[in-house]
Amino acid sequence: MNIVLDTNVLVSGLLSPFGPCGEIIRMISSSELTLAFDARILTEYQDVLVRPKFRFDKDKIDVILAHIEHRGLTVAPSPLQLSLPDIDDEPFLEVAIAAKVVCIVTGTQVHFPPGLCQGVTVFSPSEFLTYYRKQCVIYC
Repeated sequence: MNIVLDTNVLVSGLLSPFGPCGEIIRMISSSELTLAFDARILTEYQDVLVRPKFRFDKDKIDVILAHIEHRGLTVAPSPLQLSLPDIDDEPFLEVAIAAKVVCIVTGTQVHFPPGLCQGVTVFSPSEFLTYYRKQCVIYC
């Protein structure tokens, strides 16, 4: 299943491996989920994960980013016609549209108003896991 993962979910999953975000990170690590991304998203992941306040081990950051880059879906999106409330979130929606992913998973759904998302579904981590489990019942 192809998704776009907001940076806040990646960080939360690494900080709290036993919550919904952590479960999503494990699903990515096991290649159960495939992340769609572009260079801007990968750079944001890198820039945020190396912040000293998180104290993530550099080798572990390198491993997860290499996994995302190797197993993920790289796309070259087009710019949005209308801006999102937080322009820093625009790459995530642009990639989601270009890659035709199932959804964007974010901890800040308010940054993705439905009227601007061009039909892309935006889930919280918990909502995504509920959706995913229902899909497995149907298709697994």
